[in-house]
Amino acid sequence: MGSISRYIFRTTLGAFLVVLVSLTAVIWVTQALRDIDIMTSQGQTILVFVGITALIIPLLVLVIAPIALLIAVAHVLNKLSNDSEIIVMNAAGMSPWVLFRAFLAAAVVVSLLVGAISAYFAPKGLRMLRDKLTEVRANVVSTIVQPGRFRAIENAVTIHIRERRPNGQLAGIFLDDRRNPNERITVLSEIGELLDNSSGTYLVLQKGIVQRHELGQRDPATVAFDRYAFDLSQFAAGAQSVKYSIRERYLWQLLFPGANDQFYLEQPDQFRAELHDRLMAPLYPIAFVIIAYAYLGAPRTTRQSRTISMVGAVAGVALLRLIGFVSTVFGASIPWMLSLQYVATAIAIGVGLYVIRCGLILEPPAFITDWLSALTERLSRRFVAP
Repeated sequence: MGSISRYIFRTTLGAFLVVLVSLTAVIWVTQALRDIDIMTSQGQTILVFVGITALIIPLLVLVIAPIALLIAVAHVLNKLSNDSEIIVMNAAGMSPWVLFRAFLAAAVVVSLLVGAISAYFAPKGLRMLRDKLTEVRANVVSTIVQPGRFRAIENAVTIHIRERRPNGQLAGIFLDDRRNPNERITVLSEIGELLDNSSGTYLVLQKGIVQRHELGQRDPATVAFDRYAFDLSQFAAGAQSVKYSIRERYLWQLLFPGANDQFYLEQPDQFRAELHDRLMAPLYPIAFVIIAYAYLGAPRTTRQSRTISMVGAVAGVALLRLIGFVSTVFGASIPWMLSLQYVATAIAIGVGLYVIRCGLILEPPAFITDWLSALTERLSRRFVAP
């Protein structure tokens, strides 16, 4: 790889990383804010919240990486074109294929990254996310210890805590137990604490009263106490067997599902569709780069021509990705449609390589160019002040 190719390779990967990080951060924040109830309703800290939501980042990178690479390639080619470097290279006799190899090398690097994420890191992150959410929702202590809020446990027990002191002591505790349809128990206590030992988790209350409202009785029976223990262990979820969905399976689990895998036995078509979607993922970065270079890699002298070429590249990439999406969605029920994404990608790569190898310039028909020129001129006269 020559010095020019190395420069383009480094510049492309640098632009790719900037776009990837920026888009991933924006989308991650947007998605994280939708799940902020994990922190507010389940009593989790901001660190737990960030840690849980960060587990979706590999999946976001998997989706965004091909698009980020397309933007990076378009940016580098546009910069080379604006500086007339492509025209100079062409005039010096440099083959378009030589310049293309630097972009193809960057595409291979991104393709390997996408393949690794698709096969392992994305499903691993989703598995960890499911495990963490299951653990958080099963943690009854974090659910009830939220000062200033009424918390319902199993829709039959309501707990309210006025404050939690720095030493961990709870103050101003209200507990309403309606599990018994014939008797309602209300407990008021000045102070209390959570006690966790080998026998279970208890809310130990001190200096309070218990009111028992029996069905049919007008007045409740009130009893004062110095110490009262309420068992919270009965509300804690026990060990649960987590069943991972299709998106949470590793690639080799899709290739070789277990003979007794109930999920696979119930939805074999969904497994097949997901498998082909995973296998296609590393091909998209390469296909996107080839399409982009086929449209934008040729020397052009006008801004309008570059704009039209950019629109063509984006349209080609969007069409290819749409075909892949449709193939995956409908391929579960119509198996032959899964082959469409392979055929479309092979055609896009083959035609693109032919255009690049032969140095062809993809231009729209003359009538479209003339129409766009006239439209641009009319808009300029209308909106640009004299």
